[in-house]
Amino acid sequence: MNIGELAQAVGTKTETIRYYERIGLLSPPPRTAGNYRDYSAAHVSRLSFTRRARDLGFSIEQIRTLLDLANQTDQSCEAVDAIAREHLADVKRKLADLSALRRELDSLIGQCRHGTIAECRILDALAPDTQRART
Repeated sequence: MNIGELAQAVGTKTETIRYYERIGLLSPPPRTAGNYRDYSAAHVSRLSFTRRARDLGFSIEQIRTLLDLANQTDQSCEAVDAIAREHLADVKRKLADLSALRRELDSLIGQCRHGTIAECRILDALAPDTQRART
């Protein structure tokens, strides 16, 4: 299949496929006599894996490692588990950070008295140590 067909089959863009080829996540396919890329079912499988891993937020390096591990079918899956647990811990940290951010924004917005810009508590909170520029 050509690059457009592969992109459609996996639900990604052709630019993404070319990028994954450049960084080595996807092996370059053989070329046809007309110099078009000729992708196989193995490319579909690998690209689908990569796309799903990206959807779950795994980094490119984590995906590279997971793909390498996926080829070692007789090995223990401890390394895969460790990568997934590390990623989950990162997600939990980000969620905690976002929750704190939400609370802070809720508080700022709750202080709004719908007065003038000169009295805006939100703008004051964004620049607490300096006089806000007033025009």
